[in-house]
Amino acid sequence: MADQKYTIPETCKAGVVVNEGPDFTVEVIDVPVPKPGPSDLLIRLNTTGLCYSDIHFMLGDLGMPPMSHFGVRSPGHEGAGVVVAMGSQVTGWSVGDRAGMKPVYDVCHSCELCWGDKETYCEKAIHTGLLVTGSYQQYIVHPARYASPIPDGVGDVVAGPIMCSASTVYRSIVESELRPGDIAVFPGGGGGVGIQGVQLARAMGLRAIVVDGGESKRKLALEMGAEAFVDFMEEKDVAAAVVKAADGIGAHGVFVTAPSAYGSAIALTGKRVGAKVMCIGLPSKGTVTLGADPSTFAFRNLTVKGTLVGSMKDTAIALDFARRGLLKQICEVVPLKDMPEAVQRLRRGEVAGRIVVDFNA
Repeated sequence: MADQKYTIPETCKAGVVVNEGPDFTVEVIDVPVPKPGPSDLLIRLNTTGLCYSDIHFMLGDLGMPPMSHFGVRSPGHEGAGVVVAMGSQVTGWSVGDRAGMKPVYDVCHSCELCWGDKETYCEKAIHTGLLVTGSYQQYIVHPARYASPIPDGVGDVVAGPIMCSASTVYRSIVESELRPGDIAVFPGGGGGVGIQGVQLARAMGLRAIVVDGGESKRKLALEMGAEAFVDFMEEKDVAAAVVKAADGIGAHGVFVTAPSAYGSAIALTGKRVGAKVMCIGLPSKGTVTLGADPSTFAFRNLTVKGTLVGSMKDTAIALDFARRGLLKQICEVVPLKDMPEAVQRLRRGEVAGRIVVDFNA
């Protein structure tokens, strides 16, 4: 309920990176609670999702300056919580409103990209958890104009991952221009982004096929609406198995959320004319390429396209899918004390769906 009063502590808990690079770890420590500026919200996060982009930022393997270059110690961009204070110039928000923190912290709001629903590509975009403190810290300041309202009926455990994983894959599905009845294949579809894609694909009238490994991911994928699961650890020819499942022709769209799958992504389209390969997952810089003979693109009308993260509008739409019961909880919830090991499990690829950290547990 809005207009509540909250006691704001002097310090709060935060997961911070130690020893950035290949040997990084995360420790939970006490840090000062930040003060909101005139146009900011102070949000007390109840949950944060753990995204593999956090791992990239802590490893520093995306070919950009490390977190420490910007004075940032806490990554994270899937936060959900409540507004506990706000600056004197804030309008449209009240203390007690629920709010979320996304991969993009703020944009310029005055360029053609910001005006055209592509604001996440704005040259002045501020990336959460890299350029500014992210959602591994419980109390965070956030520009009021770019925080995402969380609707009633969507719990924080569900809302946190929607800030990145669901809004990101929603944007990719929209830009693929697939139509109801088309077949969408999700390499890495048992992970946090892919499994949201499976749910959204089903809600948008698409037929989902997941490529991943292990019984836990098979179970989750089928429960969330995939009509087929191809286990790369069991199949000798993954592409042939996918094409067989895709009506013997191939995928209309391949949504690559696992960077290791880029090498085989085009093969998953089989003989499908007009297929789209959508690049979502970020590989370490210089480790992966994607391509084919130009005649393949020409004769099959094949498109390869990349998308970044969801816009403000995409996030609102994804949250509404959840409000209507079409995006369900796909995560394991762990207490804050277990965040360090949970991050390492994510790095090792041991997670089906998403891990969400509960700051209050």
